[in-house]
Amino acid sequence: MGALPLDGVTVVEFVHMVMGPTCGLVLADLGADVIKVEPAPHGDNTRRLAGSGAGFFAALNRNKRSIAVDLKHPDGIALVQRLLDGADVLVENFRPGAMEKLGLGYAALAARNPRLIYCSCKGFLPGPYENRTALDETVQMMAGLAYMTGPPGRPLRAGSSVNDIMGGMFAAIGILAALNERHATGRGKHVQSGLFENNVLLMAQHMALIATTGKVPPPMSVRTPAWSVYDIFDTADADQVFVGVVTDTQWPGFCDAFGLTDLAADPSLATQNQRVAARDRTIPRIAEVLRGYTRAELMAKCEALGLPYAPIGKPAELFDDPHLNASGGLLPVTLPDGRTTKLPALPIALDGERPGLRRDLPRAGEHGAAILRELGYPESEIARLRDAGVLV
Repeated sequence: MGALPLDGVTVVEFVHMVMGPTCGLVLADLGADVIKVEPAPHGDNTRRLAGSGAGFFAALNRNKRSIAVDLKHPDGIALVQRLLDGADVLVENFRPGAMEKLGLGYAALAARNPRLIYCSCKGFLPGPYENRTALDETVQMMAGLAYMTGPPGRPLRAGSSVNDIMGGMFAAIGILAALNERHATGRGKHVQSGLFENNVLLMAQHMALIATTGKVPPPMSVRTPAWSVYDIFDTADADQVFVGVVTDTQWPGFCDAFGLTDLAADPSLATQNQRVAARDRTIPRIAEVLRGYTRAELMAKCEALGLPYAPIGKPAELFDDPHLNASGGLLPVTLPDGRTTKLPALPIALDGERPGLRRDLPRAGEHGAAILRELGYPESEIARLRDAGVLV
């Protein structure tokens, strides 16, 4: 791939965990020079997370440069202010008020660099909740996702950091909009993205259903689908496959292929809505028939019919997925311990090409000296800052 869409855009990020790094990842993969400001001397604490957070840093910090700075030292603040004077975008996801205490709030930096687009990734957008502490779990519980995911009486968080990741994506969308507007105005803008509001958007379809029908939807685990066949079926080899029959034109072919011609001929099952109403009668019969096929056999028949289908996959299986490996969907990354792995690219293609890897995961402070040279610092000053512990 040649020049990328965000070539020439400089982004400085003060981020950790998932939401802020996701925003930076999107911009970096699209070509921006994303400079990760980390605390000296050891760098982002996310580098050292264990448990379910052990993959956060590796997943979200490719294609970035790292500078490790002591922001408690006046020289450290002066250094990053100088860096931001020439930057296009700042991204931060610290607790409310933290950047202001450092003298790096929006008002102060916009006065120095009116073209700066300042993006804050927070738990809540401005309003009564804005100073609450938020986690992905917090907003999943309070904004309906956990209720809609688990069975009745057992709210469950989704199996990924969906609000953090999507919140970072919406932050990037806001930044791109502000960059485009800046072409006309010459001025930056304060962009904000909220975890809670992101989760509320995920609930939009359910809220619209309530407004449209007057009915409160039950959790998705016990919902009645909008389609006649939209279920997970057991197979002959003790596996499972999801199968969907979602149009009136798919129904006759499905019935014919699986020996269910009596269902296809039944006038009470002629339309999608009729079949949805009759699911209590049809699904047990369909399940009994599909149970006679192995997973491979069932998927082959669904493929031939052009039906939506899916095995019940696990994350570990994605490393060897033939589609991902053939299409550039997995990028080579060197883990901090020196082992190499493959991790997902952005889920987009530009003229048929997936944005790839330009820089491996950075070591903490790896690019600090080079970045200071670009800012015009002489070698003697770089050495002084290192000796003082301001720069790694």
